[in-house]
Amino acid sequence: MNTVLSYLKIQVNEKIYVKDPETSALGKKIIEQSILLIHEIGFDNFTFKKLGEKINSNESSIYRYFENKHKLLVYLSSWYWSWMENKLVIATTNVLDPKEKLKIAIAIVTEKITNDNSALHINEAVLNKIIISEFTKTLHTKEIDQENKEGFFLIYKRVINRIVAIVKEVNPEYAFSKSLISTIVEGSLHQHFLMDHLKTITDCTDSESTTDFYQNLAEKVLS
Repeated sequence: MNTVLSYLKIQVNEKIYVKDPETSALGKKIIEQSILLIHEIGFDNFTFKKLGEKINSNESSIYRYFENKHKLLVYLSSWYWSWMENKLVIATTNVLDPKEKLKIAIAIVTEKITNDNSALHINEAVLNKIIISEFTKTLHTKEIDQENKEGFFLIYKRVINRIVAIVKEVNPEYAFSKSLISTIVEGSLHQHFLMDHLKTITDCTDSESTTDFYQNLAEKVLS
């Protein structure tokens, strides 16, 4: 899978950035180090000034790529969900049994992420930790409706709707497929957060994983 993924294009809405960071060494460094810094200090404490110090560059050089740190976080989220979509497409393309396809799809969006080196300047495992902790901050803003109109969350919605289509193959009569899958995708992030920080209010563990829970839930709901 790693070899195939390396040839797939990660899609990010061009309205999110001022200059595409993938087009220069500095841009890639901004992405690489912003992931590490946000993971280290948290998004609330993250600033372009701190990032500039980390990459030995002027703060103004970062603004040439992103208007503000919110847009940077939306970019990182969009990259993550585009990468996730690529994995989903590859893993399910030749699977004929809808139930098996759904099981695989749920595993893709709920499993613990390891770095697969599909992009050398992006550590997917660390980015996953940021998505777990910070993704809701891209959505829960006053600008959500306008940003949605501009297509900022198109890739995220496309990931969900790809799995919704599989649910309809499994059980065309089920009336809540979108609610089910959006609950699984966002709920899995929350369960991973609980596993890391509030273990006493989740049943998910390394041996009984988040994937196990949501595969079991979907199977029972759709049976």
